[in-house]
Amino acid sequence: MKIRNAFTMIELIFVIVIMGIMGKFGVEFLAQAYKSFIFSSINNRLQSDSEMAVEFISRHLENRIKDSTIVREEIGTVTPVGLGSVVDGTSYKVLEWVGSDYEGFRGLTTLPTWSSIIDLDAGIATGTQNTLISPNTNTANVNTMIDALSYTNSNVNDAALYFLGANSDVLTGYGWDGTTATIDAQLGAMHPINNVAGQPTQFTVPVGLATYANIDIYEYYKLAWTAYAIVYEVGTNDKGVLRLYWNYQPWLDESFTARAGSTVPADIQSSIIMENVSTFKFVAIGSLIKIQVCVKSDIVEDYALCKEKTIF
Repeated sequence: MKIRNAFTMIELIFVIVIMGIMGKFGVEFLAQAYKSFIFSSINNRLQSDSEMAVEFISRHLENRIKDSTIVREEIGTVTPVGLGSVVDGTSYKVLEWVGSDYEGFRGLTTLPTWSSIIDLDAGIATGTQNTLISPNTNTANVNTMIDALSYTNSNVNDAALYFLGANSDVLTGYGWDGTTATIDAQLGAMHPINNVAGQPTQFTVPVGLATYANIDIYEYYKLAWTAYAIVYEVGTNDKGVLRLYWNYQPWLDESFTARAGSTVPADIQSSIIMENVSTFKFVAIGSLIKIQVCVKSDIVEDYALCKEKTIF
């Protein structure tokens, strides 16, 4: 007699119950695992985006002329505010400063293009009131570097000198207010220069400006050829964008946007630093600047991640 083995009714009931339990909790487990993966992916991306934005901004701010940093409430605001007087940067949309030419100071090949030193015993000291002597400077290489960084739109004759140790007023000495009256009189912080053909170590006063005899000349200087502006723009769907502007000279009556007393150069440059920005804040702590950038997710509503950094 042939015997066949099969499930008993009790065994079938147990199998059905176990499969039901696995079906219920297994699906929830998979759903939770998938949800955790999505949030982990979003978190990692926001971490990366916010950190990248903060690092990009800090790299540029590290080479600012510290006394030149201002803020504006809106893009079109005429009146600047010195960063040092800002307690809470939440209401300000524009952070603006004059940058030192650190690329040129690092060198075009092996040597810096400008030395940062003025020979106080030559040039203006010998009675040549229109000339400054900067040993080991090569204005031809300065011109090449600026030409490359500005996409051939600026040169050494757009640059200016800032003397370390000189008194400067952040609101009037850099051209932020749309007038260069003090700069034209050589009483401001920025002193426009021209190169001298065949004399790579010399700077001269641009045509139409006063002589260097009206200002205090210091041994050390920084060379600047552009200002920078970081603008927090809020577009459609409240999606914030951080944008960088450069290749404009406030000391030559230029600004990055239409403003009374200034012109917007046709060759001004801009690029987007980061999109989906929910917060851009900054505050001065003595000579330090603390910035915060928060980037939000476009998938999960009301979820953002912030990064902060303090820049010397």
